[in-house]
Amino acid sequence: MISQALFPHGLPLMLLAGWSLVACSFPLNAQEVQLDPELQERGSEISLPNIKTWTLGGKQFWTDYHWRNHWRLQKHAITGHWRLIDKSNVRHAWGSRSACEAVLETRQPDRQLESPQVFVLVHGLMRSANSMRPIEEALMEAFDCQVVAFEYASTRASIQEHAAALREVMEGLPQDVQLGIVGHSMGSILTRFAMHQWQRQDAELLDRLNAFVMLGPPNQGAALARQLSRLQLFEWVTGKSGMQLGPEWETLQSQLAVPSCPFGIIAGSLSKQALTNPLLKESSDFVVTVEETKLAGAADFLVVDKMHTFLMDDQRVQQAVVNFMRHHRFD
Repeated sequence: MISQALFPHGLPLMLLAGWSLVACSFPLNAQEVQLDPELQERGSEISLPNIKTWTLGGKQFWTDYHWRNHWRLQKHAITGHWRLIDKSNVRHAWGSRSACEAVLETRQPDRQLESPQVFVLVHGLMRSANSMRPIEEALMEAFDCQVVAFEYASTRASIQEHAAALREVMEGLPQDVQLGIVGHSMGSILTRFAMHQWQRQDAELLDRLNAFVMLGPPNQGAALARQLSRLQLFEWVTGKSGMQLGPEWETLQSQLAVPSCPFGIIAGSLSKQALTNPLLKESSDFVVTVEETKLAGAADFLVVDKMHTFLMDDQRVQQAVVNFMRHHRFD
């Protein structure tokens, strides 16, 4: 009865609805879904026929591994194949990594940037680079800079894997630029993991890192993730990364660096509002408690009356980020 009410024309409509769901789940390139997951093992120079196609830019299925003047080299989180997209998210090549890199060299050979200042933005769990757009706009207005909005498939891999991709992106930037990072939620945690690796292997990059701002970071793990992890649905939805913020936090914590550059923390608190999370007894932004955001050594700490998801949209937060990048203080 239910199927008849929803699909009065029977099986053809059901199949059409199923195909629509798949099409919406993948970035507009249906042929990519059918690609052999072991494509890279069949040859290092595979370049598949390409029609310039607009994509969604990532959205939980793609992770950036290289950024050059707004062109991005990305890897698909499920199939493992690569693609090259431009500033407008138009695909110029796909197939193996080396084939996409070859196209990048012809389409965007210039590695130099117009500005000596680069800010890298790292979104949180189950979000996309678009969620950091308000911070990007604030920084672009305040500074002569370039902004790299790092896109990664947050629910499709571990924090270690996300951090490895972030490292590749940042290490691939010109060595004469100064760097700043803004991370939201889990984005701050995978950045701290990357910093742990840099502290052991690449002091040169850390010397160019001027400031790091964390927005709602679960620096002590997330009690909410620990509670929700008891439900099998939680791991299915959030993936390995979500579990690492919850029941697997103790293992992850030892691999996180305390930043060597000046860093500041902005926490959200809804204590002045009627909206509270019944699963969290302490003051929180509905997802992370204020106490969980704290990390010894911070140059400044700010609490704002804002929900976790919308910290980036708050004008006070945006101005605080700009101030910290200038003066290492939020006010």
